[in-house]
Amino acid sequence: MSVTSAAAVTPELRRARLGVTLLFMTNGLIWANLAPRYPEIRRTIGLSYGEFGIALTFSGFGALVVGLTAAAIIRRYSSRMVGVTTMIAMGIAAFLVGLAPHGIVFAAVLFAVGAIDSIVDVAQNAHGLRVQREYGRSILNAFHGMWSVGAAVGGLMGGAAAGLGIPVATHLGVVAVIVVIINLGCARLLLKGADPQPAAASDAHARAFPKVSARTWLALALLGLIAIAGAWVEDAGISWSASYLQDELLAGPTLASLGFVALMAMHFVGRLVGDRLIDRYGARLVIRVGGAITAVGMGVALAWPSVPLTIVGFGLAGLGVAATIPVAMHAADELPGFRAGTGLAILSWALRLGFMLSPVVVGAIADASSLRVGLLLVTAAGLLIVALAGALSTRRAADRLEPSLPMNPPSGPM
Repeated sequence: MSVTSAAAVTPELRRARLGVTLLFMTNGLIWANLAPRYPEIRRTIGLSYGEFGIALTFSGFGALVVGLTAAAIIRRYSSRMVGVTTMIAMGIAAFLVGLAPHGIVFAAVLFAVGAIDSIVDVAQNAHGLRVQREYGRSILNAFHGMWSVGAAVGGLMGGAAAGLGIPVATHLGVVAVIVVIINLGCARLLLKGADPQPAAASDAHARAFPKVSARTWLALALLGLIAIAGAWVEDAGISWSASYLQDELLAGPTLASLGFVALMAMHFVGRLVGDRLIDRYGARLVIRVGGAITAVGMGVALAWPSVPLTIVGFGLAGLGVAATIPVAMHAADELPGFRAGTGLAILSWALRLGFMLSPVVVGAIADASSLRVGLLLVTAAGLLIVALAGALSTRRAADRLEPSLPMNPPSGPM
C-alpha cells in the first residue's frame, strides 16, 4: 500500500470516504431499527423463541444463497453502483418486515433482506478498501466504526419508537425513506469507474482459481471462523438482547433497547481506536485481547444477571469484537491467488453462515432452558477468538494486516 500524505488526499477522495461512511452508517441503521422491535414482532405473530430463531436464520440463508455472486456482480457493475442500489433495496425490504402478518411471511422477507445485505456488505467493503488503498493507510476500521454509529442511532430510534407505541410498519417506513434519500446522495460521492485491482496483488489475483494453495485456503478458513465468532456476538445483540432484557429481566421496551445500543456504542469506540492499536501492536494481539474482553464481560453479566450489569456486559462484548470482522476482511482481501474481491466475498459468505446458525442455536437453547443460558454463546465466541487469533499476523504496519498463513491451525491460545 502506497503512503499518501494528508496534503495529497484530494477532495474527490475525501468525498468518497464520506460516501463509504454513509453506506456503512445506513446499513447499521436498518438492522438496529429492527432489533428493538423484535420482541413485539415475535409476540404479534405468535412465535416461540425457537420458532423465532428459525425465522431469523432465513436472513442468513438468503445471504448464503446470494452472497457468493457478489464479487462477480461488483466486477461487472462496480462497487459504487452495486453498493448504492442494494442499500436502497435493503431499506425497502426492511420496511416490509413490519408488514409481515405471520411467521412464514416474516421469514421470507428476512430472506430477502439477508440476500440483499450480503451484496451490500461486499460492495461497501470493496469500495472502502479501494478508498483505503488511495489513502495509503488503514481506515477500514473507521468505516466499520461508522456502521456501529448507525447501529447505535438506529437502536435508540427503534427503542424510542417501541416505547412510544409507534406501529412497526410506520416506524420502518420512515427509516426506509431516510435510507433512500441518504444513498441517492452517496451515488454522487463515491469513486467513479470500475474498481481497479490492487497493484501489489494484481499478478496473484490474475492466476487461475485452482492455483490457490492449500495453505491459503487454510488461512481463509481460520479467518472465516474468527469472523463468524465476531458475528455471533453482534447477532446476540441484534436478535436477543431486547428479548432477554424484557422477558427475563423485566425491563421496559426503551430500556431493553439499551443492551444493543451499548454493544454498538462500544463497538464504535473499539473501531475508532482499532486502526491505531493494530498499527502499534499488530492484529494478533489486538484481536486476542478483544476476545478475552468479550468472554469475561458477558460471562460476568450472565453469572450475576441484572439490567445494569447486562447492559455493561453487552457493551464490553461489543468493544471486544470491534476490530474482529474488519481485520478478517482485510486479511482475506489480501490473500494471494484469488481474483480481486473473491477472498473477501468468500469470507463474507462464511460470515453469513455464522449469522444463520447463531439465532437458531440461541433460540433452541432458550426454549429448552432460558435465554440467559443461550447467550452463553457470546462467551464461547470470545474464547474462540482468543484461540484462533494466532492465524493473524504479528506485523504492526497498517498495510500488513495479512494472515500469517500457518502451516497448521492453532489448537489453543498462543
